[in-house]
Amino acid sequence: MAGAIVGTFLTYSAIGNREDLADMIYNIDPVEVPFQGMIDKNKASAVLHEWQTQALAAAAQNAQLEGDEAAFVAVTPTARVNNRCQIARKTVIVSGTQDAVDKAGREGEMAYQMVLKNKELRRDMEFDLCGNQAPVTGSSAVARQLRPLCGWYATNTSRGATGANGTTSAAAGDGTQRAFTEALLKPVLQSIWVNGGKPDKLMVGPTQRVIVSSFTSNITRYQDTSDKKLTTALEIYDYDFGSVTVVPNRFQRDRDVHILQSDLWALSYLRKPFTKDLAATGDAEKGMVITEYTLEARNEKGSGIVADCS
Repeated sequence: MAGAIVGTFLTYSAIGNREDLADMIYNIDPVEVPFQGMIDKNKASAVLHEWQTQALAAAAQNAQLEGDEAAFVAVTPTARVNNRCQIARKTVIVSGTQDAVDKAGREGEMAYQMVLKNKELRRDMEFDLCGNQAPVTGSSAVARQLRPLCGWYATNTSRGATGANGTTSAAAGDGTQRAFTEALLKPVLQSIWVNGGKPDKLMVGPTQRVIVSSFTSNITRYQDTSDKKLTTALEIYDYDFGSVTVVPNRFQRDRDVHILQSDLWALSYLRKPFTKDLAATGDAEKGMVITEYTLEARNEKGSGIVADCS
């Protein structure tokens, strides 16, 4: 193979060539937070957020004598339920020099980093809301932790051997994992319906999402007629008492399958996410994005879980 003529000035020895750095930054990290997107938003006014639930008397035969004197049954009071507000934050510190130099892909370094931290905070919130951490009351030395989605289910549950429901002070106990099947899903859907729930979402991680797609007999796939493409991201699972939309979630535990009545859950903010400039103590700019929030479980009987899926 012939090479360059001897003496040819090549780029390998050149000193003054400018670098070719595209003025763009590419990021594919997901920022979708489906659980936060599907539930209601509410306002908290104290670090211990409380709400009430009410139950009706069980249905029973009711036939009375004509002209009979009325008898009275004690009124059933409401139940008072609560969850702790949790503080979440992301911080940034950028030197004055880095903010001043010419950069590719962004103008101001501080502004760019704060945008990233806002996105990261939302992802952290989704992770904690859908997680299984133990609730923590908190103190001057211990951070408060909210009771997450996995810790609320008590009525409509399917768990592996040794699995246990969560409590006001403990996370749900993980049990022996088993394969997720329709045979596990259907009894929980039925239990939710019997208890008055009307679930509308089936929220799953990536592994169980693929398995749900194999439930071909009860899955309705919608076709986008504008471009004649089959849309499999939005699927409806039909069961004996209704139907649920299948929602994949990258930030939940893959072992959990959540069956949700979405209007019975709310994200309650004591402080909505906001950015805050921090005092400079040197030649650097400091910033923080912070929020304080909790999960409001308006009535867990309207939802359920198939836990411990392999």
